[in-house]
Amino acid sequence: MSDLTRFSVNQMTVKQLPLPELVAACRDLGVPAVGLWREPVQEYGVEAAAKLVRDAGLTVTTLCRGGFLTATDPAGRARALDDNRRAVEEAATLGTDVLVLVSGGLPAGSRDLPGARERIADALAELGPYAEAHGVKLAVEPLHPMFAADRCVVSTLSQALDLAERFPARQVGVTVDTYHVWWDEAAPAQLARAGAGGRIHAFQLADWTTPLPAGALTGRGQLGDGAVDLRHWRELADAAGYTGPIEVELFNDALWTRDGREVLAETANRFIRHAL
Repeated sequence: MSDLTRFSVNQMTVKQLPLPELVAACRDLGVPAVGLWREPVQEYGVEAAAKLVRDAGLTVTTLCRGGFLTATDPAGRARALDDNRRAVEEAATLGTDVLVLVSGGLPAGSRDLPGARERIADALAELGPYAEAHGVKLAVEPLHPMFAADRCVVSTLSQALDLAERFPARQVGVTVDTYHVWWDEAAPAQLARAGAGGRIHAFQLADWTTPLPAGALTGRGQLGDGAVDLRHWRELADAAGYTGPIEVELFNDALWTRDGREVLAETANRFIRHAL
């Protein structure tokens, strides 16, 4: 393989690999970094996972995920804030300074998108200083509009930045994922805006293939299989001043049925071929 200096594999791309096998595969294939998810890390043990990754010489680029901050009832809001504080602590333990936030959809029975986004801002006001105190930055991720009702009312980079810019960049920025923003003609300018403010806290690649599976959650295409000009997006991020890791995050049922090491090697090769 050629230069994988900036390459990071998100744990969900090869979720069939238990964490020790993922770490060993990364080490063997020269993959320098991983993005981790809370659930498998918690199952393995946060402290144990941190030691496993550290001993292998890997960098943890992000932890997914915090968020789901749109509850209207006081008890739901309190639970969400408590869970996000734990997520911040887990990120710090794992040695990453980026916690990705999927903000949450509309509460049951609600049609109030502006109100839901304002509740996210209220939560960020509480969580931002807590994250900063732990050396962690919150990265608001806009998701494709098809997820606005049930998963994420933040649908564009512009909306994500409007939220983030209420707070210092050292506390709150954005996650830019090509799967979610590639379609938006305003996104390149918003990417430049994010870079100018030092708010690109995470940059992720995935392709867009059709037809989408039911629910679309597992429709992220392998790099090079779909409609996204991945190299162009990497160049846009570079031009915006982003020099950090580039994480490949694929939710894909077909990839999950295959040998995980094979998928990891293929993904690294596709990264070189289509993103560099």
